[in-house]
Amino acid sequence: MKHPTYFSAWTTTTSSIALLLGGCAVGPDYQQPDMVAPAGFHGGDSASNTKGDTSFADLKWQDVFKDAQMSAYIEEALAANWDVKIAASRLLEAEAALAVQRSRFFPSIFAGGDLYNTRTSENGPTGGVPNPERSYGDAGVGISSYEVDLWGNIRYANTAARARYLQSQEAQHTVRQTLVSQVAASYLNLLELDYELQIAEESLETRQESLTLTTAREQGGVAAMQDVVQAEILVYTAQSTMVSIKRDRDLQENALCVLLGRTPTTLARGTKFSDQHFDDAVPAGLPSSLVDRRPDIRSAEQGLIEANANIGQAKAAFYPQVTLTGSYGYQSVSSSDLFKSASRDWQFGPAVSLPIFTGGRLVSNLKITEAQYETALSSYQQTVQNAFKEVSDALVNYQRTHEFTDRQELLTQSNRDAAELANIRYEGGVASYLEVLYNEQELFSAELNLAKSELSELLS
Repeated sequence: MKHPTYFSAWTTTTSSIALLLGGCAVGPDYQQPDMVAPAGFHGGDSASNTKGDTSFADLKWQDVFKDAQMSAYIEEALAANWDVKIAASRLLEAEAALAVQRSRFFPSIFAGGDLYNTRTSENGPTGGVPNPERSYGDAGVGISSYEVDLWGNIRYANTAARARYLQSQEAQHTVRQTLVSQVAASYLNLLELDYELQIAEESLETRQESLTLTTAREQGGVAAMQDVVQAEILVYTAQSTMVSIKRDRDLQENALCVLLGRTPTTLARGTKFSDQHFDDAVPAGLPSSLVDRRPDIRSAEQGLIEANANIGQAKAAFYPQVTLTGSYGYQSVSSSDLFKSASRDWQFGPAVSLPIFTGGRLVSNLKITEAQYETALSSYQQTVQNAFKEVSDALVNYQRTHEFTDRQELLTQSNRDAAELANIRYEGGVASYLEVLYNEQELFSAELNLAKSELSELLS
């Protein structure tokens, strides 16, 4: 007995008229907020800082940092730092999400097939059928229902996805820019601690010589035991300071290793701290160009664009949704008749969905998106305002730390002269060692503070 077999082959198509239907966007068009830039940056020499269109920010970091070892570390960090890798992965994620949204512009094509072999029970309700066993199958390709973007819903969704992608891109720029600054600052901190350790070692050597001399004077009856104790205080102070500096230096090395994506280890040095110099001219450029230059501001604006597009999607939900579906193919219970004209089978029809009652959901959702837009707008304006503040702060830090360093150099030289004079007076017998102790301690503190102020100037 032959088992009847059911054969079908079909394809579904979406009418090209869907692509010709014109849609109208019901949401608001995005407009960049008006931000009034100040005439100049507050702080520092404003006249020279904003003179011309050139800006310190236009320089590449390779043109700013001259230390070859520092540049090598920055290159290494940009390639191996974990934050950079995370930002790159998030950018890829946003790029893929954008591609998903773009796919809504096109119908989805699928293919599949089924093969069935069934047997009907002869003892069941339909028992006694002539042929309890049969086989049938179907196979084909098709296009799922396609939404006609009459009101811009899909376009707004794509705009929002593109804004999120660009936000991730600007976030990556921010991470890379911040990383360059962090590596340079960490490296300079490490060199400065090396310099502090050098100052402490030189001071310890001088103080040990002074202790030896004072001990000899006490043994010769020229100096009192109190002078020896005070000389020991200077030696122990230098030694304890050296231990503290070494601890800070090791911790700083570990921090720099993390930025480089390395396991903590000893790091090589390049140019000595005392030979680190940058150009004196730091033009801030025109305040109006700041908005276009900073990645955090550009990222905030993309958030505003996304919020504006979300309003469009919320408004489009109030209007009818139109989808088109259709199919065309062949059906036959015999493979020999499958592609004959009599086996043709097709259907086409639009589906319309109109929201009648949603319990206030659509209205509330629109209010949510409008409130989110206001939040994004305030965040954007706040970001711009903070940017102007940060530039002004940087200019103030740069100029004032330079002035402070100049004064600290004069103070250190005065302490150096005072310490030298105190030693001469003590050796001449006209001053106690207490005067030497005081001036040596002041000189040591002044030298360390000078190193810190020079570091602050480089960092600013």
